[in-house]
Amino acid sequence: MKRIFKFKPRTVNNVFAVVAIAMMAPQAPLAAEPVHVVVIRVGRMLDVRSGAYVNAAAIVIDGDRISAAGSAVDVMKTVPDGAKVVDLGDATALPGLIDCHTHIMARVPDQEQGYGISLLTKSQAFRALEGAANARATLEAGFTTVRDVENEGSVYADVALRDAINQGLVEGPRMRVATRGIAAVGEYFPFGISPDLAGFPTGAQMISGVEEARRAVREQIGHGADLIKVYADWQNPTLTIPEMQVIVEEAHKAKRKVAAHATTSEGIRNAVTAGVDSIEHGHHADRGALEMMKTNGVYLVPTLSVVDAMVAKAPNDWTSERSKAFLESMRRSVAMAKEIGVKIADGSDPASADRHGKNGEELAAMTRRGLSTLEAIRAATLSAAELIGWPDNVGTIEKGRFGDLIAVQGDPLADISVLQHVKFVMKGGRVIKNELAAH
Repeated sequence: MKRIFKFKPRTVNNVFAVVAIAMMAPQAPLAAEPVHVVVIRVGRMLDVRSGAYVNAAAIVIDGDRISAAGSAVDVMKTVPDGAKVVDLGDATALPGLIDCHTHIMARVPDQEQGYGISLLTKSQAFRALEGAANARATLEAGFTTVRDVENEGSVYADVALRDAINQGLVEGPRMRVATRGIAAVGEYFPFGISPDLAGFPTGAQMISGVEEARRAVREQIGHGADLIKVYADWQNPTLTIPEMQVIVEEAHKAKRKVAAHATTSEGIRNAVTAGVDSIEHGHHADRGALEMMKTNGVYLVPTLSVVDAMVAKAPNDWTSERSKAFLESMRRSVAMAKEIGVKIADGSDPASADRHGKNGEELAAMTRRGLSTLEAIRAATLSAAELIGWPDNVGTIEKGRFGDLIAVQGDPLADISVLQHVKFVMKGGRVIKNELAAH
């Protein structure tokens, strides 16, 4: 049975009376807009452009962006009432660091066929949770931004992790992700899998031919790739110049850059001829290949610390003449790149549980190959920001940039190793980590 409810006139009058009384009552003053301003006071701040320190510095973050930075005497005059002040004492502040070659989704077991075992035994959900743990470790190490160059067979879990970080669901650095990577059929991990297992997962998207290359790029961009990663060689050149050219064409058309794994001089030349934006590793680069890179404005991301860690772990495995020649080639390629003027960006290449969070070791590794401490720091700030396409957002402590800061005890220009012991991390105006005593 349908019921119809009606207001009685008397009820309506009562409602109007209550409203009128409420309007005549004294109104509480409107609450002031909360102040979302944080001031970092610090013993000194490194201006990565000039290479000079600003002593007794202050950095003002309004929301998630820097609104002022410089001498505290000047900066504090502009700070609004109610701002939160974080005093870091005599510490040294730098921009949040940038790692241009990570594999956040990778925790490959250190055992024979560890890569294949990882693909065989770990679900995509578990890989994503591993990635979240790796991302947290990376952020707490002072790397507030990363370029993740291929997710090692986790399909598009890196896109999900990037988006979860952006939404504040998990803690991690700002991520630029390459998703699956593109390699020639049979030329990337895992190797040695039975041919009977035709559907066994692979670490990269395997292609053969120009149209397969084109489709792979379109697929990856369609699923959220911020950049494209190609494998120009393995032990020998693999993808052809035409295959890489169409990859670059499709990526650049969509305003995405292309990173190329290349260790041989021929592979580097092929990739540069195809138009890639960066060469990853480049350990056997000769002068001609590096001069091509310089001419074409192609970055080198040398990834040195991962090799240094392997040498430190098993020094007896690196005593052969072949191993010594490889290590010398690495040193020589970086030294030549510096001499020629090739742009160098930082990248640590972590892929195991024990390497995530040790990104800072790469800066020391670069100085062991001839870069100055300031050049190494710039490789992880100014140069890295340019390579990833965010020069107006990250890489410096300047007005308008994200409030991404780190602080260390000591002088990184005198001792680059202090950047392996970051005591304070701020990302987007939020304090992520603070191990400095309150002052």
